[in-house]
Amino acid sequence: MARSLTYGGFPPLSKAAACLAFLLAPLPASALEILALGDSLTQGYGLPAPDGLVPQLEGWLQARGHDVTLVNGGVSGDTTAGGLSRVAWSLTPEIDAMIVTLGGNDVLRGIDPATSRDNLDGILQQAQSQDVPVLLVGMTAPGNYGPEYKAEFDSIYPALAETYGTLLFEDFFAGLREGGEMPANLGAVMQADGIHPNAEGVKKVVAALGPSVEALIAEAEED
Repeated sequence: MARSLTYGGFPPLSKAAACLAFLLAPLPASALEILALGDSLTQGYGLPAPDGLVPQLEGWLQARGHDVTLVNGGVSGDTTAGGLSRVAWSLTPEIDAMIVTLGGNDVLRGIDPATSRDNLDGILQQAQSQDVPVLLVGMTAPGNYGPEYKAEFDSIYPALAETYGTLLFEDFFAGLREGGEMPANLGAVMQADGIHPNAEGVKKVVAALGPSVEALIAEAEED
């Protein structure tokens, strides 16, 4: 918030003293900037801008009293390789923390889980080198690639979170699952493609994910 001084009829020396006091007074703390590095789920594919993940999550956090700005680093169609290719220049000096939500497109393309793991490892290495705390948001593979693929892919996120000591939210879609399963009426929470949440679905994702982002904020504020 901008501060203003009213000099009134004060003499020149008082004006100078007032200016000095203004310059020396501590500035209000600036908002934390959190980079949301992800794919179309982060970018807000198929939704009006205010209904996307980043605006809804930012609003949820601000309503709970957090002075934060979320930077939308979602690129539709991006894989973990794409995220790795741009993380270094995305982590500008202004970024205080990062949410990583990648891997969904790797599964859709049947990419070797070992490759996905290496890419996510590289992203976390970059964050660690810049001392940026991370919330890693997990994805789970469907069973159509077989149990071995699913087990290997699903294990990537908790293993990397443990290795790097990052915060972990195990399943991006956790807020949509009822008793561990997606609701029978997918149209209530998903767009017609069955892949991307609709505005109501995003709201549920945010409600589940939000507390983990609050933990990330607390970690960033400690640095």
